[in-house]
Amino acid sequence: MLPSVAVTSAVVFAALASGGTAQTKPETGTAQAMATPSPEMQTVLDALKALGAKPLHTLTVEEARAQPTPADAVAVVMKDKGIDAGPAAEIKMRDVAIPGPGGEIKARIYTPPGAGPFPVIVYYHGGGWVIANLDTYDASARRLSVGAKAIVVSSHYRQGPEDVFPAAHEDAYAAYVWAVEHAGDFNGDAAHMALAGESAGGNLAANVAIMARDAKITQPLHQLLVYPVAGNDMTTSSYLENADAAPLGKADMAWFVENAFAKPDDAADPRINLVSRTDLSGLPPATVITAQIDPLRSEGMAYAKALEAAGVAVEMKNYDAVTHEFFGMGTVVPQAAQAMDYATSRLRQALTN
Repeated sequence: MLPSVAVTSAVVFAALASGGTAQTKPETGTAQAMATPSPEMQTVLDALKALGAKPLHTLTVEEARAQPTPADAVAVVMKDKGIDAGPAAEIKMRDVAIPGPGGEIKARIYTPPGAGPFPVIVYYHGGGWVIANLDTYDASARRLSVGAKAIVVSSHYRQGPEDVFPAAHEDAYAAYVWAVEHAGDFNGDAAHMALAGESAGGNLAANVAIMARDAKITQPLHQLLVYPVAGNDMTTSSYLENADAAPLGKADMAWFVENAFAKPDDAADPRINLVSRTDLSGLPPATVITAQIDPLRSEGMAYAKALEAAGVAVEMKNYDAVTHEFFGMGTVVPQAAQAMDYATSRLRQALTN
C-alpha cells in the first residue's frame, strides 16, 4: 500500500469496496520504484506511443498542442476492441460562448436524457494551462453528465504562453458565475451547482470554490478534484517516484510551469500552492481522486488532508496501477470506470439533497 494522507474509516471502507486504495499514512519524501501500469493502462500507453506522441518537454507548444492525446489513444483501443461509448453517446451537447475578462470563453453544455431541470456541474479540463481543449476531455464531461444525471458545462480558458497565470483562473470564475446566472436558460437548476476538474482543471475548480465563498455568491454543493495541481514542490515522493512516467513526468510539469507562468516564482502563488493555504474553512465538501503513477499524487493527497484539517468534509481515493489522465478512460481501463462511478455517486448524493 502506498503512503498517503489520513482519511476517515468510512473512506477506507469505501475505497476497499470499490477497487480504490484506501490511504492511511502521510506521504513522505522517500520515493519507491515507479509502479507497473495495469495491462489495460499499458495498452493505452502503447497506443499513444504508436500514434507518435512524444514527451511534452521535448516539444514546442505548437507541437504539443498538435500531437496525439491520451483521448486519441483510447479511441484507437476502443476501435481495435470493438467497444462503443455506451450511454455516454446519448448525451446531447451544444457549444456556447461565455463572456470573459479576456474575451469569449468557449464552453460546451452536456445535457442528459430526461425532463429536468437538472443540477449543474461546471467542469474544467486539464492540460497544464497550456494544452488541450474541450474535445480532448469530451469523454470525462459526457460520463459525468450521464453518471451524475446533471448538466455539465465544460469550460475552456485562456492558456499560456499567450495568456499566462492568472488568466485561466479568471476565466474559470467567469464561467462559474455565468453558469449560475444562466442555468435556467439551459434547463439547469442554479440552486444545485457543483464544480469538477482534472489536473490543472482540478486546481481551477478548487480555486473557484474559494472565490465563490469569498465573493458570497451561490455556493457549489460539492467539488470534485481529480489529480489536481495543488502545490509547487517537485521533490515530493510521487514526483521522485514518477519522474519518468508517461504521459506526465517531472520534466513535463516543469515545461508547463515554464509556459503557463510569466516567471517560475509565480507557481508559489497560493492559487497554485493550495497545500500551503490556511483559509480553507467554509468550503464545500470535496471528493479527491489521485492516481498511483502520477507526479501529482502527493500534492492531491496533501490538499485533501489540508481540507480535512480545515473542517471540510472530504473523501479521497487513490487508484493503483494507473497514470495521470486515466479518469476519462472508463471504456477501456477498469480503474477509470470505478473512479467515474465513485465520483458520480458522490456528485449525485450532493446534488440531490
